[in-house]
Amino acid sequence: MTVQRRVAEATRSARAIRTVNDRGGVPWPLGVPALLGALFLLIPLLALVIRAPWRGLGGILTDSRVLDALRLSLVCATCATVISVLVGVPLAWVLARSRARGVSLLRALVTLPLVLPPVVGGVALLLAFGREGVLGRYLDQWLGITLPFTTAGVVMAEAFVAMPFLVVTVEGAFRAADRGYEEAAATLGASRLTIFRRVTLPMIVPSLAAGAVLAWARALGEFGATITFAGNFPGRTQTMPLAVYLALQTDPEAAIALSLVLLVVSVAVLAGLRDRWLRVGREG
Repeated sequence: MTVQRRVAEATRSARAIRTVNDRGGVPWPLGVPALLGALFLLIPLLALVIRAPWRGLGGILTDSRVLDALRLSLVCATCATVISVLVGVPLAWVLARSRARGVSLLRALVTLPLVLPPVVGGVALLLAFGREGVLGRYLDQWLGITLPFTTAGVVMAEAFVAMPFLVVTVEGAFRAADRGYEEAAATLGASRLTIFRRVTLPMIVPSLAAGAVLAWARALGEFGATITFAGNFPGRTQTMPLAVYLALQTDPEAAIALSLVLLVVSVAVLAGLRDRWLRVGREG
């Protein structure tokens, strides 16, 4: 009887919890701070939309300097994302699967740009790849390659700050992937490279796509490392965030219009990733 009574009490408790959850009510000690948090995040974005110069928006966005900045932003962000995928996916696999000593330290160092101030990242890039940098002096002397204050420097700065987003996302996918398929392929005689290419990689394609989009969005919005390492030269290194900063000092309406473009791109990215995040949330 004792066991049956406990089971009955647990069943009633579970039903009561489901009833409370089904009501969908939000207690005011949680609802009020949640509302304040939502307003704090949404009001600046709404202000940007409200104050946008809609009548002159077409003329601003068709200006040659704006188009050059937009083109450069899209090209550099895409190149930075490609670089991040090419070297970030193998790095994520090593972090997820390798048991070598020092992997934990490597993971901490690789994810450091996530929390590192972008300007500090730009200074670090200058010290490493500048003309008098640790590696940059040899690139300049031996190969005649100069990276700072060039379009290639923009790509490098954006890849530096964006790659950790892809690595973190893909590493989690590698850890969660069912290794039974890999073991089955190994028993059939497949090499480790073949297993990675034909079995492992297809399983993490959704996470890879999500990580690549996040990296692309982060690269598109990069400011601090870019202006420190690559400068702000129109047509060569001036991306959209840098154009916004420059326009804010001379033409606020143009700055608002350019900011609106970046806002639209960000919303599009979030909309593209929404299904992925919801699916992960349901699976969790």
